[in-house]
Amino acid sequence: MNTDTDQNDSPASGNVRPPSCPSLYLNPKYLGLAFGATGVLFYLGCMLTMATVSHDKAVVFFNSLLHGLDVGPILKTSVPVPQVALGLVTTFVLCWFAGVLIAGIYNLGASLGRE
Repeated sequence: MNTDTDQNDSPASGNVRPPSCPSLYLNPKYLGLAFGATGVLFYLGCMLTMATVSHDKAVVFFNSLLHGLDVGPILKTSVPVPQVALGLVTTFVLCWFAGVLIAGIYNLGASLGRE
């Protein structure tokens, strides 16, 4: 007969272990994915804004985001689908790369700080 308590570690048995202590290091792949997904969501939000408001309101909105930079002369309201797809992919890749770099630099600093 096995008396190991690991086989009944479920909430109903009351033998639930607390989660292990989180690591001091960041996983670059997961942080890159989080940054990439966040960048794509911002890109889609921008697309939604452009599709639902008038050109004048979009200019006011983006001018306020860019602290007074006038986007009126360069703001396009109709963008071809291939260009949108390229923008989505490029945004994801650049944001993913930024997340990987941030995690790598953070991990380097954390490993140097432990010594």
